[in-house]
Amino acid sequence: MTLSLTLSLTFSAGLFGLTATPAHAEKRTLVLSAYPIAQPLFAKYVYTPFKEKCGCEIVVETGNNADRIAKLDARRDNPVVDLVLLSDFGMLEAARKGLIQPLDYAKLKNYGQVYNFAKNPIGGNFAVGYTIYSVGLVYRTDKIKSLASWKDLWRADMKGHLSLPDVSTTQGPLTLQMADIAWNGKGDDFATGMQKILEIKNNVVTFSKNSAQLSSLFAQDEIWAAPVARFTWAQLAKTGLPLKWTIPTEGQAAGMNVMGIVNKSKNADLAYQLIDFWLSKEVQTALAMDLVDSPVNTQVVLPKDKAEFNTYGADHIASLKFVKPETLLKHRSSWMEQWNKGISK
Repeated sequence: MTLSLTLSLTFSAGLFGLTATPAHAEKRTLVLSAYPIAQPLFAKYVYTPFKEKCGCEIVVETGNNADRIAKLDARRDNPVVDLVLLSDFGMLEAARKGLIQPLDYAKLKNYGQVYNFAKNPIGGNFAVGYTIYSVGLVYRTDKIKSLASWKDLWRADMKGHLSLPDVSTTQGPLTLQMADIAWNGKGDDFATGMQKILEIKNNVVTFSKNSAQLSSLFAQDEIWAAPVARFTWAQLAKTGLPLKWTIPTEGQAAGMNVMGIVNKSKNADLAYQLIDFWLSKEVQTALAMDLVDSPVNTQVVLPKDKAEFNTYGADHIASLKFVKPETLLKHRSSWMEQWNKGISK
């Protein structure tokens, strides 16, 4: 049985009371809305030990940002989900729709251990960050001498050997921001970055839409350089190619996923407990060691071979440039329109 089917059956049973034994019926159930990726590992390091700790059950509903926010909206008067994990901009969208309740950070004993940028990351006390990732530049050292700046992607020798993320992807707006910073853009609409990327559209082999595509492009010698999310770096390193991760002089783009408690949740107390457990040094370390999620807990210490594949370490953290969630929500429709029009010309 697949994980998604198992979770679906568990979820349905929880909704309709179709439990196997009276003992199960007596347990409280916390419903979590999360991304589908790495669910077996989250079950190993988070759900199973937490269930033993709280004496409760956990049911997981998975999907992308948009679909899960739509479900929260449809159930707003009688929510099924208690705790939701979203991108920072996805959580801001949900909060603006009245779907998320403010957090009492005093209830989180591990809150003081997280990076400042993960504290109240969308404003209004609606969320806390639980993982981050960087987007740096990866290149073939046998083909390219160096990439010191994001502006180096515009060099003549990069033509026909470059991949950039499609603006519709998570990494798209982050790369757009770094192009804007590199070329001295002034507004939060990243107009300069958009203009500069469209100027070199014919230099780009493909505007990638997922991480697996990047691995294939590098392995088949179709590209020599690309902006890469840190969670993809371990996969690329396994290709055996002479690849290098570099932090450009302008810094690295960064994204963050956050947790929030659904408005009118019937199990908010359990949701607080799971958030605090997730933010603990022990859980954050376990997830980072298995390359599931980079830690936001500042007390996590990783060995060199694990640190290399996480967004981790003083230099790495200092280089991060986050796109403000409100900026992304404000401009994403316009970016998509400009992108589609500019790419099709």
